[in-house]
Amino acid sequence: MTVSGVLADSGIRNLIDKGAITATVPVAEGQIQPASLDLRLGTVAYRVRASFLAGQGHSVAARIAEFEMHRIDLTKGAVLEKGCVYVVPLLESVRLPAGTSGAASAKSSIGRLDLLTRVITDNGTEFDRVPDGYTGPLYVEICPRSFSVLARTGQMLSQIIFRQGQTRIDDAELAAIHARTPIVSGPAVISDGLAFSVGLRPESGDLVGYRAKPHAGVIDLDRVGHYDPADFWEEVRTREGRIILDPGAFYILVSREAIAIPPDCAAEMAPYLAMVGEFRVHYAGFFDPGFGYDAAGGAGSRGVLEVRCHEAPFVLEHGQVVGRLIYERMVSVPERLYGVDIKSNYQGQGLKLSKHFRAG
Repeated sequence: MTVSGVLADSGIRNLIDKGAITATVPVAEGQIQPASLDLRLGTVAYRVRASFLAGQGHSVAARIAEFEMHRIDLTKGAVLEKGCVYVVPLLESVRLPAGTSGAASAKSSIGRLDLLTRVITDNGTEFDRVPDGYTGPLYVEICPRSFSVLARTGQMLSQIIFRQGQTRIDDAELAAIHARTPIVSGPAVISDGLAFSVGLRPESGDLVGYRAKPHAGVIDLDRVGHYDPADFWEEVRTREGRIILDPGAFYILVSREAIAIPPDCAAEMAPYLAMVGEFRVHYAGFFDPGFGYDAAGGAGSRGVLEVRCHEAPFVLEHGQVVGRLIYERMVSVPERLYGVDIKSNYQGQGLKLSKHFRAG
């Protein structure tokens, strides 16, 4: 009988070996994470008039033909401009067995650049969801919202997890896990997942976040530790435990709580309430097994929050609940955990910009 849960690295390798995941360039070992597969950009980006879903009975290729404005060769690198929408065929395709579905999200570094990336499929009616048993190509929609970026074939902006059956851990089971292995610093507020709040009273100093500058330069996605944060970000400081979000502005903040994902679990960020306020927390998405886990070198890992304010200025206060973590069971414990066994940029993190920026 098939075990329900999120596939670990060994299960992803098994899908590749069986031909359920194929690619025009063979999948590299470095793409396989503890509970996810990094997806690579293909050779061309299509500039389209608007974001879209293919919809039942339609292929993405047909929609591109309908909405394409022009196409861009990515093999030598090309700038994807702020405020524009692009669709890029990925190097990977899937032929998922019955009972297996996929869920995608932006990788952590990409979400922290306010680079909206969403996987779409033929016949698709949801972003970032690959239906049970889907066979066909994968595409990613890219919309740079704060900074223009230099992108190239082979870059990994998105990741995908694979689910078998019912994977979600209910509140009673999550409370039992927390009793055995604490999953959050302080009291666990468990209601339809684990609630987390924003941290605006740092242990030292008054730096609580960053706000994207509106007219910054281009970021080359291949450059790590290269850019001066001051060229792209304004520091957000307060000693009052609150800040006022400006409409349309994009912020990097941090959770008040330290979060842990045990080795036999994965987790996904979700909105706490649709009407929680005049702002939206954006999500880098998945937390791999081992994130923030003491034995994996992650004690004290905070969740980084990507926040955009909408129509009106909004007061955000220390400890205000802004989201929740939905924990999921793994089919098996990964061979390598996030942090200790693989090179992980954000294990043990506090407030931190993406890896493209020089550390303070």
